Amino acid sequence: MRKRVLGSALPPADAPDGYEWLKLEALAEVEVTSEADGYPVESVFNFGAGPGWRAASPGKQRIRLAFDQPQQVQRIRLQFNEPDVARTQEFTVRWSGRPDEPLKDLIRQQWNFSPEGSAIELEDYVVNLKAVSILELTIDPDRGAGEALATLADWRLA
Repeated sequence: MRKRVLGSALPPADAPDGYEWLKLEALAEVEVTSEADGYPVESVFNFGAGPGWRAASPGKQRIRLAFDQPQQVQRIRLQFNEPDVARTQEFTVRWSGRPDEPLKDLIRQQWNFSPEGSAIELEDYVVNLKAVSILELTIDPDRGAGEALATLADWRLA
């Protein structure tokens, strides 16, 4: 019998796994409903290097990617950070194969943030979308209460 001890450390989130992250700044235009000073939406596409995005006002927000040419998307990775406020957030990812087609729901997820132990939400989805023209992320930071600011630390596509 052969044996190999791997240790307790998990592989890093960016471990080679056959996916190559798309350089979104060169492939798409981004639309955003609002943006706080010092937290530009572009920083969520910098692979964790930057302050991340924050909405300028409370309530539901939208970030939409409109690709110059349809893209194949096999993986979606989102990271949200909330170290200060306990809240329940819901986000939805929707997509369309053509700019004139209605968007279709792809992912809907809720997360309970708690500064005492659950301050980071990291979601990593394997998908099989052959030709994406529009990819839209809607964030409801406190499920309709309208008091919390939506934030996003990192958004990657492969």
